[in-house]
Amino acid sequence: MMKKFLTGLAGCLLPLLACAQMQFDVVVYGGTPGGIAAAIQVAKMGKSVALIETTAHVGGIMTNGLGVTDIDSQQAFQNSVSVGGLALEYYRRIAKVYGRTEEFETAWRTRTKKHALWSHEPGVGEKVLMDWLSEHKVQVFTRTRLVEKRNAVSKKGTAITRIRMEGGKTFSAGVFIDATYEGDLLAAAGISTVIGRESNAQYNETLNGIRGETTHAQFKVKVDPYKIPGQPESGLIPTIQPGAIGTPGAADKHLQAYCFRAVLTPVPENRVPFRKPPGYDRNSYEIYIRYLEAGGHLLWPWVSVPNSKSDLGAWHDLSHNLYGMNVDYPGGNYATRQRVLNEHRLFTEGLFYFLANDTAVLRLAPDMQKEWASWGLAKDEFTDNGNWPHQFYVRDARRMVSDYVITEHHILKPDPTPVEDPVGVAFWPPDVHSVRRIVHEGYAYNEGFVFEPYGNWRPLPVAYRALVPRKSECTNLLTPTCPSSSHIAYGAIRLEWTFMVLGQSAATAAVMALETRVNVQDVDYGQLKARLLGQGQVLELP
Repeated sequence: MMKKFLTGLAGCLLPLLACAQMQFDVVVYGGTPGGIAAAIQVAKMGKSVALIETTAHVGGIMTNGLGVTDIDSQQAFQNSVSVGGLALEYYRRIAKVYGRTEEFETAWRTRTKKHALWSHEPGVGEKVLMDWLSEHKVQVFTRTRLVEKRNAVSKKGTAITRIRMEGGKTFSAGVFIDATYEGDLLAAAGISTVIGRESNAQYNETLNGIRGETTHAQFKVKVDPYKIPGQPESGLIPTIQPGAIGTPGAADKHLQAYCFRAVLTPVPENRVPFRKPPGYDRNSYEIYIRYLEAGGHLLWPWVSVPNSKSDLGAWHDLSHNLYGMNVDYPGGNYATRQRVLNEHRLFTEGLFYFLANDTAVLRLAPDMQKEWASWGLAKDEFTDNGNWPHQFYVRDARRMVSDYVITEHHILKPDPTPVEDPVGVAFWPPDVHSVRRIVHEGYAYNEGFVFEPYGNWRPLPVAYRALVPRKSECTNLLTPTCPSSSHIAYGAIRLEWTFMVLGQSAATAAVMALETRVNVQDVDYGQLKARLLGQGQVLELP
């Protein structure tokens, strides 16, 4: 009897085990725009592909509030000329949804700058992406993430054979692509990565490391940083971290601030009033009161995407960019990251409530408060998350360290380092937000911002060699989102449409590696270049 029972039990378990073990030609880990472009490209080339996303929704920050991506957003330059391939097709699909195809195509054909043509609502972006994935029959696995164990990645020699997920699923493939913002698959596979700012000395750079002087988005008014003004012994008010500025150019573990790209609206029938979050503490916002008292002007919400919604960015001297509060996130475990995310959400929700309701704001800036009170969360966005974005803006986390590292020398004029194997063009200046808010010369000080759109830089051809690890570490993995680059150089690469370009290129190389049975480092660049150009990719600019 017992033997029959065990035999029957084994028969029941076999289908479950078979279902849990999945085999694909390519596995893409990370449902960011770069990951989606990679998965679609693999499918277009006739290979089987799995797209794994750790959260419940695909699209990364582009479907979580960043509806105004930086295409043709600056007076100093026109970067839409470098958008090609699947990235361009995505924005064509967005234009079709809004009934502006003819206007979009005319602007594209005539090289006319119209920044608004590239914007979209988060929900629209997610639907476009999901429909697109469905067209190509890409298998999407949401709420699926690597186990936090040493055996998360199995390798045979230098090749990954299998990755393990929480809940028991395993995925096998010939080639893997890490398209996360955090570089978790890279780290789990034993590939060299870095978190933080390198010293200027490491790559002989000038813009890396601790900034001796930060002028961009610096405080426009003097704000006393102490709980009892003028008394350092009383301690620091919230949002200010202890510590001196440090040695200019030295390395540290800080990264540019994260924030939520808040989707707000003034439309009464679609507006959810700002809520007082659990644990709301008015004292958390003391710096905003002091800023107003000193004569400063805080940000107001504004319409920037269709249907009267905001993409409330945070690049001001005092906003919801939470400098120094993300230091535990990039290398943290899942629980730590969730804590950091929750802290950012509670602070930001509380800030919006504070600006719209607090009596001190009413006294100091009545017109501003009246405007804030007329806005609220968009009722038709993020309906399964209290109308709040599911993700915040992870501007920078892990970066791969390969034999080839992109540095400021590839970007800065007058003599930038030539790139022999471009697989896309990152058309954006080195752009890193401040990393800390400290006390400097007795007042609140933002340290780390670098952004000079009129500066001495050129569009960056991104080398294929920066997408692949050292051959001694792994021979069947690529990354479009965590390329081998210094902190300051990554600031020129980290735009979502650039990730889409690099995702398509990485996927094409992955399929070529499978077809020719070579390591990803040995893909013939001449043949790769020809395929990418045939796909409409932009690899160089006049």
